[in-house]
Amino acid sequence: MLLQPLSLLGALIGVLVIVFFMRPRRFFFIRHGETLRNAEHIRQGAEGALSPKGREQAEKLGNYLKRFPIKRIITSTYPRAEETAVIINASLNVSVISSPLLTERKNPSEIVGKHTDNPEVARIIDQMDLSYHDDDYRFSDEENFDDLKKRAHKCLTLLARQGARETVVVTHHVFLKMLIAYLLYRERLHAKDFTKLSFFNYAHNAGITICEYHPWRMFSPTRGWEVVSYNEQPE
Repeated sequence: MLLQPLSLLGALIGVLVIVFFMRPRRFFFIRHGETLRNAEHIRQGAEGALSPKGREQAEKLGNYLKRFPIKRIITSTYPRAEETAVIINASLNVSVISSPLLTERKNPSEIVGKHTDNPEVARIIDQMDLSYHDDDYRFSDEENFDDLKKRAHKCLTLLARQGARETVVVTHHVFLKMLIAYLLYRERLHAKDFTKLSFFNYAHNAGITICEYHPWRMFSPTRGWEVVSYNEQPE
């Protein structure tokens, strides 16, 4: 006589589990606050602390985001992103996870630490970011388009597995643009497309890009992802 109630209970639990994992998730993608090197127009590597303006930007982000039921922050492992996440979390008080999948594109060593007005730096940036080239083009030891595209795929797969209803994701300028481009075009995205998309879609320091993931649309062209808004500037 206990079998029927237990079977019904098991079925109910199964339905609740499916509903939980199939519900939509919202992600607030954030480019870290301004750094000292951003302000000086110096090409960065992994290093780089926030400027006073960058810390103020992060505080504004925290004040803006606390109105949402955010349960988690996932941040790049670079200091400028982690510092941004810590300041935001002063307002949210949620769990913080770091992931190397969210770090910035690795610049070629020839330009790291140098001013963007340097003629040689400008020439290299033009070759990498402003000229059409093949997907596997590599200037020297940087992370190239193919590398970034593969990392974006891994990152979106990780995020799609998150159970939290609303999550803040702190990342960087170039990788944020790659994430959004790959989210929209998946394997149809090529280096020439990304050059155009990147040029016309600047991401400001402390800008917020809101995306949603809908598991029941996983077989759509975007695999269930959609962009709700891009590069919002909280006041």
